[in-house]
Amino acid sequence: MFEEAQLYSPVTTDENGEVTVHLIDGHPGLDDPGYQRRRNQIAAAALAWTPDQPTPQIDYTDTEHEVWRTVCEHLGPLHDRYACREFREAVKALDLPRDRVPQLDEVSAGLQPLTGFSYVPAPGIVPLEEFYGSLDDGVFHSTQYLRHHAAPLYTPEPDILHEVMGHGNLLADPQVAELNRLAGAAARRVSTDQALKVVADVFWFTIEFGVLWEHGELRAYGAGILSSYGEIEEFRSMEIRPLDFAAMATIDYDISHYQPVLFAAASFEQMVDEVGTFFAGCDDDTPARLGVRTGA
Repeated sequence: MFEEAQLYSPVTTDENGEVTVHLIDGHPGLDDPGYQRRRNQIAAAALAWTPDQPTPQIDYTDTEHEVWRTVCEHLGPLHDRYACREFREAVKALDLPRDRVPQLDEVSAGLQPLTGFSYVPAPGIVPLEEFYGSLDDGVFHSTQYLRHHAAPLYTPEPDILHEVMGHGNLLADPQVAELNRLAGAAARRVSTDQALKVVADVFWFTIEFGVLWEHGELRAYGAGILSSYGEIEEFRSMEIRPLDFAAMATIDYDISHYQPVLFAAASFEQMVDEVGTFFAGCDDDTPARLGVRTGA
């Protein structure tokens, strides 16, 4: 089952208002005080932001811009080789900069005329009901920090490269943007934690780690695959199953490692139709219909 807290380093604020990001064990920046200070600074800007204010502008360093460039240089050819056609076309439509880190308001400005989505800052973890519920409004909560420069092709947690290069490009496709809205509406419609976790689980295996068949070739559309230099080269060697929402909602999986089981749609059109239908019909009775154990 999906446990969102595992994805992010916790963020706390002490009695003096000092914001601290507690990097998870094994994080490449754990022993780098300068990186830790930078993460605290960026998280503090997000925590101080309110919806009536402009999106925080981060003065990215040359090192951070270099991390962005490095990842873009490596992912570009891999997208051509492994990403589905709709994602590749969305990348061209959104036309994000590849030589520097974009500000979130730039991402919003690109998405608004395409699908109406906008980005708002997140210090780290956002509660499930808030993150998914906001998708119903066309709002995506995004981190603004970058992975550690010592390991630009690896991150143990979602950073702005994942949020923007992965999800942002996906959200530039109108049909995928609608799937996100449907997931958000489902999250707001359900009233139990169990049903909300089912929404999150299906989102994980589709929008995050979805694959599909395109002209007899397995290609990826999930943001988690398409923003990961390592995973995008490994996904075809995983166990590939057809779309199965009951399995997605009941399978045990570790979100901190490459996903050993992926669910493939027969086509982009089938994915849009079946995933959209699932989210549109998701309610508090869905876990029982899928065979989710009580208390799971």
